[in-house]
Amino acid sequence: MLQIEELKFDEKGLIPAIVTDVDTNKVLTLAYMNRESLAISMEKGLTCFWSRSRQTLWLKGETSGNYQHIVSITADCDKDALWIRVKKDGPACHTGEDSCFHNLVLDKEEETFSIEGLMQLIAGRKAEKKEGSYTTYLFEKGIDKILKKVGEESTEVIIAGKANDKKETIYEISDLVYHVMVLMIEMGISLDDIKNELASRHVIDHKVKQEKMTK
Repeated sequence: MLQIEELKFDEKGLIPAIVTDVDTNKVLTLAYMNRESLAISMEKGLTCFWSRSRQTLWLKGETSGNYQHIVSITADCDKDALWIRVKKDGPACHTGEDSCFHNLVLDKEEETFSIEGLMQLIAGRKAEKKEGSYTTYLFEKGIDKILKKVGEESTEVIIAGKANDKKETIYEISDLVYHVMVLMIEMGISLDDIKNELASRHVIDHKVKQEKMTK
């Protein structure tokens, strides 16, 4: 196992640290450490970085509560960069985004739809209001309007499903999913929050048991 003395810090005494979520493998942030912040990180089991802008140490989560609990620290082959795997208590980015890497520059698969991409688009409509946008309109009207739409779309799904109309049901489910995602953004709920909740339930068996219990 490497010692801090074996790592290669740059001329300013810093080493880049790539932080990823141990559960999702998502890249959360790129920050810098000096010998002191790395030692603190190893001692506390929490990420501590060196702020190049403020020229001071900062323990991630000290003011926000969004601590990053270290699972492992690995150096690259040249020993001049670190990979830190963490369990996080909240968003990694000061903007409230789950990851600091959320501003798309290039996507060679941009024609391929993704739920994550839609969530980012919806979040963008909340952060930067766009005139004429229905999504912006929902955020401006607030939680009551959003909940009303979720209720209405749920009813539409039921009607289409009861009619056994597959095409219409797909259409209405899509509307419902969109409005649920608007609700998630409004309430600060991430896709990972939902994934983790479903994983913790063992949802398939759990729901079967619930169904049997209510008969």
